[in-house]
Amino acid sequence: MSERPGNPPHTEADPVEITTEPFALTEPAEEESSGPGPRSRAKTIVLSSLLAVGLAGASVIGYAGWRIASQKDATLTVPAQVAGLTVDSSEDGRATGDYLQTALSAEVALDEAVGAVLTDGSGKDVLFFGGTTLIWMPESDLETAFGLISDEQGAVTGLHDVPAGPLGGTMKCGTTRSDGADMPVCGWADHGSLALAMFPGRTEADAAALFEDIRSAAQKRD
Repeated sequence: MSERPGNPPHTEADPVEITTEPFALTEPAEEESSGPGPRSRAKTIVLSSLLAVGLAGASVIGYAGWRIASQKDATLTVPAQVAGLTVDSSEDGRATGDYLQTALSAEVALDEAVGAVLTDGSGKDVLFFGGTTLIWMPESDLETAFGLISDEQGAVTGLHDVPAGPLGGTMKCGTTRSDGADMPVCGWADHGSLALAMFPGRTEADAAALFEDIRSAAQKRD
């Protein structure tokens, strides 16, 4: 067929080059910056702070658990003899000891309770009473127990910490009024035991030292 005037001559299409390179369906994103932005840094700081707080909390919980486990299995007995004192086995002595342990058991839930009057013949008798059980908040229960000693003459005042010795826990001493005179009162509590003692005729410093001796002789742990 002849070609019409004015039309370009018919030629075969140029070959199309086919490659195996992938092609993008969207425009390429801008290249990300090399360093983290402010939001990324803030997130890192927050996460690091939370991790530090979590580790600190776990450490505190772990220590508290270890302390409870190491103190909870305690036994308490009245020592037959300690620091020159012996148990007053007279009828009055036994009755006083029974009254003290009954009064304590009525205020603090105890598994076992003891009470006795310890004497050295000088008239400065020590009234000792206490008991054992699992105690979650030793200091709080000890403050409750000090309330037992309060009477019409007044509560225990001036309570302050004194060294608890190798058995640990918390130990406090203060004074109350008895027959118009100040009488030292001391108490200890840990996660397995609680005890109080009254020391008529003695100074508070002597009472604190004697109370630690009594505890060392009276308290044992399994």
